[in-house]
Amino acid sequence: MRLASYNIRKCLGTDRRRAPGRVVEVINGLGADVVVLQEADHRLGPRPAALPASTISAYSDFRPVPLAENDVSLGWHGNAILLGPQVRETRIERLELPGLEPRGAVMAEVETEEGPLRVVGTHLGLLRRYRLLQMQAIAEALEGQPPMPTAILGDFNEWSAHGGMEPLNGRFHVHAPGLSYHARRPVAGLDRIALNDTAHLLRAGVEKGELAQLASDHLPIWAEVALRPD
Repeated sequence: MRLASYNIRKCLGTDRRRAPGRVVEVINGLGADVVVLQEADHRLGPRPAALPASTISAYSDFRPVPLAENDVSLGWHGNAILLGPQVRETRIERLELPGLEPRGAVMAEVETEEGPLRVVGTHLGLLRRYRLLQMQAIAEALEGQPPMPTAILGDFNEWSAHGGMEPLNGRFHVHAPGLSYHARRPVAGLDRIALNDTAHLLRAGVEKGELAQLASDHLPIWAEVALRPD
């Protein structure tokens, strides 16, 4: 199955235009079964959705996982999960993360045609000190969960290609599919996917099309994964 992660920057494009419709068009082009979003909601007040659920339902086959705590947000702490028509959630959870600025992660256990899968979406902090604490918190939260193929996807905000993943080492295999930031001139692989031993990476990449370069300052990443529940 195909998973994707996309920091949509509140639908603000590199042309400084806010256009949710073209973000949905990019998402549709990824061919993914599950899409994890970051910066899907605005930051102030009740955090209204930058990408409205009505736009998603009108122009795509995706359905948002009900992670919001109110009627105006798409997700939680800006993190959202979209499911394709062949995928349904069986359990959801919100994870508070430590740090100087408010951060969180969202988790959904889903049933797919390939079997069960646990998906975690997150947007880690700007400072490595807090990113390490946040990864540690996610890893510890997952240790108490039933065994299941698990994927952590999101904007890891880590510029180094070789360090900064220590809390996940030995628990997950972290992959940076390619340079995803800045969309106009990619220089860093900030967006990543981490898989446990029962989820096997087949191939992965970055969507570099013209519309993706325009719709956000991040390019979306995708990964094709084989699930091995045993």
